[in-house]
Amino acid sequence: MLKIHHLGHSQSERIVWLCEELGVPYELVHYTRDPVTMLSPPELKALHPLGAAPLIEEDGMLLAESAAIVEYILARYGHGRLQHAPDHADFAAYLYWFHFANGNLQPVMGRSMMIGRCALAADHPVQTAVQGRLDKVLALIEARLGQNDYLAGSDFTAADIMSVFSLTTMRLFQPLDLAPYPHILAYLQRIGSRPGYQRAMSKGDPDLKPMLT
Repeated sequence: MLKIHHLGHSQSERIVWLCEELGVPYELVHYTRDPVTMLSPPELKALHPLGAAPLIEEDGMLLAESAAIVEYILARYGHGRLQHAPDHADFAAYLYWFHFANGNLQPVMGRSMMIGRCALAADHPVQTAVQGRLDKVLALIEARLGQNDYLAGSDFTAADIMSVFSLTTMRLFQPLDLAPYPHILAYLQRIGSRPGYQRAMSKGDPDLKPMLT
């Protein structure tokens, strides 16, 4: 059986959620962040040199990186679900938004968090540049969701599973007011109504109320 090493309040919620959506059986091993450093505990560091989650184990194989894990699970257990085939009209959009999550959205959220901790003046060039990039990224998502119910088009896909963490749980670490983005907020309500998402969050992060507003 697939074993998911899940760090609470982290990107590894993606993997629990994907398995719930696909109905893939799994064993969940839960880890808690250090209360002072907010980093992974030693038990995770013993499994992987980077000490990060998610990690999955299956038949003696250990795999890290959430995007790689999502692709692995889709390839082995998806049977075409939650992804678009090359002949689908939205195939290119699916690829773009799947990789946009870790290529743009999550990095800019991380930079904003780090720069915010430096307490720079609002008009400092670095602060201005980082905020400007974040604004552009969020505006792009807002525009996309104003045209489509989901990032890859009319259908819910793994591109959404990859992206939602940054718009929700990441805000525990980097507060973000989404009030200027009504289409993103409506999208998060659609996500929050999904039974698979509800099950995943209740199993993986039972102490956390999903940040859907």
